Amino acid sequence: MNKKHLKIATIAFLAWYVVSRPEGAAHMVNNALSGLGSAAESLSTFMSGIPA
Repeated sequence: MNKKHLKIATIAFLAWYVVSRPEGAAHMVNNALSGLGSAAESLSTFMSGIPA
């Protein structure tokens, strides 16, 4: 299986998941974005703590 087939299979699975379980998909996206926001906040705190 090459990268192109893997990419198509991943997109097809995500489309199926969104159609079959929209609440679960929304929850998954919400968690992912929350995690990214938390990581960004932690990085900002770290960078602010470095003395100039």
